[in-house]
Amino acid sequence: MVTAAVDVRPWVDLKWAAIRAHRSETARSRSLPALLSGLSAQDREEILGTEYFIRHDLVSTHPCVRELSA
Repeated sequence: MVTAAVDVRPWVDLKWAAIRAHRSETARSRSLPALLSGLSAQDREEILGTEYFIRHDLVSTHPCVRELSA
């Protein structure tokens, strides 16, 4: 369940520049960066302008695992 939605519209241009920096992803026609490239700036801002977060409890009810098995 989403516990926080953050308006990141002031940074959408930087976020979009970072996404476009992955040229191999943009070149793939069905990748998210390629699909976003085909949208208007206004539509991209609508999609990229909010980030969503889920807050997890700081104290886990699960036992601590110290080793991972292969």
